[in-house]
Amino acid sequence: MSIGEIIVIFFSVVMCIPTIASATRFDQWWIRGFDFPRIQISFLIICVIIASIVVYDFDKDWHLIAIAVLFISLLYQFVKIYPYTYLSGKQVMKFKGSDPDASISILVSNVLTPNKRSDKLIELVKKRDPDILLTLESDQRWEDEMSVIEKDYKYTVKIPMDNLYGMHLYSKLKLEDIKVRYLVQHDIPSIHGIVVLRSGKKVNIHCLHPMPPSPTESDTSTNRDAELLMLGRDIDSEKHTTLVFGDLNDVAWSRTTRLFQKLSGLMDPRIGRGFFNTFHTGYALLRWPLDHVFHTRDFTLIDIAREKSIGSDHFPMYIKLNHEPIAGAINEDTDAPDEEEKDWAEEKIKTANPLVEKIPFSSIGNRVQA
Repeated sequence: MSIGEIIVIFFSVVMCIPTIASATRFDQWWIRGFDFPRIQISFLIICVIIASIVVYDFDKDWHLIAIAVLFISLLYQFVKIYPYTYLSGKQVMKFKGSDPDASISILVSNVLTPNKRSDKLIELVKKRDPDILLTLESDQRWEDEMSVIEKDYKYTVKIPMDNLYGMHLYSKLKLEDIKVRYLVQHDIPSIHGIVVLRSGKKVNIHCLHPMPPSPTESDTSTNRDAELLMLGRDIDSEKHTTLVFGDLNDVAWSRTTRLFQKLSGLMDPRIGRGFFNTFHTGYALLRWPLDHVFHTRDFTLIDIAREKSIGSDHFPMYIKLNHEPIAGAINEDTDAPDEEEKDWAEEKIKTANPLVEKIPFSSIGNRVQA
């Protein structure tokens, strides 16, 4: 075996590890970490395939086997990220028309607690003029500095914390029946309630920021997964118009987030439109989508954008939707979970030993129309 063959086979083995690891259901942080950089992993696999074609002369059977395994690994990665490429069909249709009373715009921004550039976020708020602003990792200093926008944002929910899990909700639209809950951990809040559109339509909202699996925060993804899956399990998208948004500390294509969609029946407007990678601002080649907005089928999309950096490690995420009941008939259906997936979700939730048995919901009485 030549030196070139040894080098190529070494990298071939290395590039198969992420695929094998992410295909398992182990929840250790270093295994679940392979769910995130699928774009980057795909690129590196392509590089190894090209090197294999150059180095191998294909006079040995294992040459063909090795390159076939790489292609299988690449296919696995591509299948996961394919829905978020322009090649895929769009799950949420584009809004056509003009009905400002039925629209809602949301700006989600993980501000990074030590970040001192609140002026950049305030400037972005003035530029985009969202109906709702959700800040994450915001502490008392951020609350004080953001107070200048409160003259325009009459409704607020303030949860300043120093542990990187503070959360502030600012709304121009009326908020009702707001509940702050600690679903899985005593120091990680979430916000649940109702926002009233200008048309009078009431919409359930859920704002989340679960803890990520990482060596510095959580050894496993269990608590994060449980928080997402609890919400997905308890949402009734057939009965209640719903929005879920925040920094979910999970990528759009992970098993957990995809199962959350199946359980909840919520739509992802990024499908067919791009990755919208919001983390990390400091590394152009290492980015993935962690900040999300999901919604029921009775919305169409007006605008979606990843905004410029405000000095945080996350880019802000902006979306504007229009509520129109007829959209339920034209938006693509989400897949339903099978029994095995439901059992896995319940096992995850049980393992996390959540602090509440069921997500608090508001009975707004407005059915989603299909």
